[in-house]
Amino acid sequence: MNNDLKIHLSHILKESITVVSPVHGGDISSAYKVKTSNNSYFLKLNSSTNAAKMFQTEAYGLQIINEANTIKTPKVLACDIFQNSSFLLMEFIESKLPSSRDYINLGNQLAQLHQCTSDKFGLDHDNFIGSLPQSNKPNRTWTDFYITERLVPQLELAIQKQLLSKYECPSAQNIKDFLKSLFKDIKPALLHGDLWSGNYLISKNGVPYLIDPAVYFGHHEVDIAMTKLFGGFDATFYDAYYSNLKRDENTSTRIEIYQLYYLLVHLNLFGSSYYGSVSTILKKYF
Repeated sequence: MNNDLKIHLSHILKESITVVSPVHGGDISSAYKVKTSNNSYFLKLNSSTNAAKMFQTEAYGLQIINEANTIKTPKVLACDIFQNSSFLLMEFIESKLPSSRDYINLGNQLAQLHQCTSDKFGLDHDNFIGSLPQSNKPNRTWTDFYITERLVPQLELAIQKQLLSKYECPSAQNIKDFLKSLFKDIKPALLHGDLWSGNYLISKNGVPYLIDPAVYFGHHEVDIAMTKLFGGFDATFYDAYYSNLKRDENTSTRIEIYQLYYLLVHLNLFGSSYYGSVSTILKKYF
């Protein structure tokens, strides 16, 4: 981080910055812990074309979750552009490894978030899943929303990138014919949208926080599908969650269908190492 940016951030914080140290773990942006005499802050930096929009929608997503009053998010202090780099400045959450009690709190609070509803699926603005655009055009039916705003755009992108052939990809109508019996009586739920193990924190005093959201109103099982994609969370998390929102005989099938979206995103972002996982689900259901 250059000195001009340090000075700029000092003016925003109204505090002198004493130490700036890199934080590892992000795939898309550079991240730093910014310390002053009294406080610590978290800074994300990115100079890509979409960075300003990505950070704006991330900040808005954190605000939407926070305003639901169910589970905490870090406070956003600034979101702006400085010398051709976009930045997002937030409070720094000192975190710890989760205990069983922490996972229970996370499960209960996520279920409470999912009980925040809307009259439509989607959102009043588009955002991003990783660095890929995510369309949230509102729709009254979950089946149509999930097909047109989630699966079809990623399938088309994978064909365009020559990661899938068009013969491997089902038509929208074929997908709809399969999903209509699975997607019954689904109400819009406020989702984090990208809930893997790197996108929550447990603070030192045991408070769960959500970070890096891709927010919209969708089926609550979408977030659960993402938690299970790369190893899963602790069993106590799922026990707590499902004490609030029940499973049915189609939950495990729907979870695989929801994981298909995230696997397509990974295929389009990171390449052919995800082809096998995508192909398996496509062949199994379509």
